[in-house]
Amino acid sequence: MASFDNAWEEIFQNQEWGRYPSEEVIRFIARNFYKKNRAQIKLLDIGCGTGAVTWYMAREGFAVYAFDGSETAAHKARQRMQEEGLYAHICVSDAASLPYSDDFFDGLVDSAAISGNTAENIKKILQECFRVLKTGGKLFSTGLFKVGMSGYGTGEKLEENTYREITEGNLAHRGTIHFFEEQEIRALWSQAGFQNIAIDSADRTEQGGQNRISYFMVEAQK
Repeated sequence: MASFDNAWEEIFQNQEWGRYPSEEVIRFIARNFYKKNRAQIKLLDIGCGTGAVTWYMAREGFAVYAFDGSETAAHKARQRMQEEGLYAHICVSDAASLPYSDDFFDGLVDSAAISGNTAENIKKILQECFRVLKTGGKLFSTGLFKVGMSGYGTGEKLEENTYREITEGNLAHRGTIHFFEEQEIRALWSQAGFQNIAIDSADRTEQGGQNRISYFMVEAQK
């Protein structure tokens, strides 16, 4: 697959993963879709991993679709849905070539999946996100890691602000990671066709201040 980093297949095979979505994902879904007819709202979990966001959206009664490039991750996500009596359309796919029709979704959620790519693949992924969204639909991205956070500049440099096999911090040994600046985000999302681009950010430390975690959150509309 064009954009999927196979390092994630090994990660999902050998590590347990979070079971719950981030607070910012919950806020995005609640603010935009809670008051609508949930069964009629089609939502896509981009790079779903083992299904934390998928599980949450399905539990809240939405029509949920999800994909990941990892066979293992998709299997674990399906297994969780089955165990909890929920349903989502889960498949194995690449984010740069989505298997969905044009103008299909009301909302898309990217929880740290877009960051795991080169700049060129990020452009392709954003174009695909724009294609599959309905007019007026929204894309929410979180985990767009900032230039300068722990791990930035370590490992193999692939291009400006893109590194592979980072050696420090929470992103160590997580395959390819692209780090963003706010101006770049605004340019990339605009070039893909998005409007009403709202950018927020979060900064915190972990492990007694050893690791600095910094990332952008972006809400944009077709």
